[in-house]
Amino acid sequence: MELDTNIYGFYEVSQFLARQKHAKKYILVHCTHGHNRTGFMIIHYLMRTLPISVSQAIKIFSDARPPGIYKPDYIDALYAFYHEKKPEMVVCPPTPEWKKSSELDLNGDAMPDDDDDGGPAAPLTDNLEAQVVTSNDDILGDAIPQDQQNHLRQFCYQALKMTPGGRGPQFPGSHPVSLDRENLQLLRQRYYYATWKADGTRYMMLITMDGCFLIDRHFNFRRVQMRFPCRHTNEGLAEKTHHFTLLDGEMVIDTLPDTQKQERRYLIYDMIALNQLSVIERPFYERWRMIDKEVIGPRNYERQHIYQSRNPYYRYELEPFRVRRKDFFLLSTVTKLLKEFIPKLSHEADGLIFQGWDDPYVPRTHEGLLKWKYPEMNSVDFLFEVVDDRELLYLHERGKKKLMEGSRVVFPDGSDPSAYSGKIIECSFDTDNQKWIWMRTRVDKGTPNDYNTYRKVMRSITDNITEEVLLNEIYEIIRLPMYADRIQSDSKAHVRRR
Repeated sequence: MELDTNIYGFYEVSQFLARQKHAKKYILVHCTHGHNRTGFMIIHYLMRTLPISVSQAIKIFSDARPPGIYKPDYIDALYAFYHEKKPEMVVCPPTPEWKKSSELDLNGDAMPDDDDDGGPAAPLTDNLEAQVVTSNDDILGDAIPQDQQNHLRQFCYQALKMTPGGRGPQFPGSHPVSLDRENLQLLRQRYYYATWKADGTRYMMLITMDGCFLIDRHFNFRRVQMRFPCRHTNEGLAEKTHHFTLLDGEMVIDTLPDTQKQERRYLIYDMIALNQLSVIERPFYERWRMIDKEVIGPRNYERQHIYQSRNPYYRYELEPFRVRRKDFFLLSTVTKLLKEFIPKLSHEADGLIFQGWDDPYVPRTHEGLLKWKYPEMNSVDFLFEVVDDRELLYLHERGKKKLMEGSRVVFPDGSDPSAYSGKIIECSFDTDNQKWIWMRTRVDKGTPNDYNTYRKVMRSITDNITEEVLLNEIYEIIRLPMYADRIQSDSKAHVRRR
């Protein structure tokens, strides 16, 4: 088996060992001499299955198979892959006597070693900074075996207390609905907080001992190398890492104002499961606070401790993106949120999200989770096709394509419409000319919006809840007794936590 594909296939090995727990069957790993490539594979397996460091894994292998890995490239690649700093005390053992070449070339130098085991996979030792790509359309992480993906999907269904649908795998994350004059009244009936609507890429994230998995809108999983230590009860450093903690959030690209450098950042705004335990029935405010207490806090604590130590062993700065909890704000601060906070953001935002503070986590469409977009940003995702010179727009209805008769879309000047055929396109609506305007191609989505979603967006467009209308409504809402009392109480709580 090829090395560059095998280091991502350890799930199959784990499954085999689990099935053969009481049988005397084993998996043999061997290269030409059983040291470099063999050690590289086994150490990767140990790193995915045990809470240990690269140095510990290297020692376990070298003790079992002396002298262990003796080629420096393999050692360096392991430390680079797991974002660990190689300790100065780590010295690669010399090439065994039986391996040294006795043949000399014409210059009297030792002949090159024909048996170099192919070397480690090239991407592991590349400069990681040079690999940073700052595009929302970029595919992050590494593919995983289909069996493992099915297993992880099953965990997501269990954590969300769902049963798989008959239409194939569908992204189970919670989706907001567009704000209109009817559901605007929900803000008067329930207690809401607000946050900005980031114009990023939606991902759920599953953290396991085997790695961290980004879950895209196609409900596909890709592995990224990240570290998430658990909270230690005695405020010391944690020995364990998270195992089957499921989060929800969005990936944004921040442009730093001073340097214009771009950084990818994952904003976590909800928690679904904590170390295999589903928390979806807890109120949102508890889940949101758990993100900081159980995920972000322990990471920051460990990172600070590592940076202050004389021998920092893990390099958080080499991870593919930063992680933080997304902030939510009292409804009384929405004016500041729109006028001051959003204009100063380092990434794009196209509106607001209103989150019920006491709500459980609701999979798929959540009628109580509301999104307000700037009127010109209200949009629908269509499937666009060119058939016999006809430009057609489709939505989904009951799992099938629904043709939107009479709907037209306008593309940027000079664009060839056929270049967009077969793609999902996000469009805003020009009410004056009754046409859809292409905004962008959604490579992160494989299906258009559902017809019901389209109807809600159209109602939102028709209702035309402008920023002024929204702020006037909220001004009245926060004076209701339900809000006045809780805002005062929550404001005091925020001050105490500082």
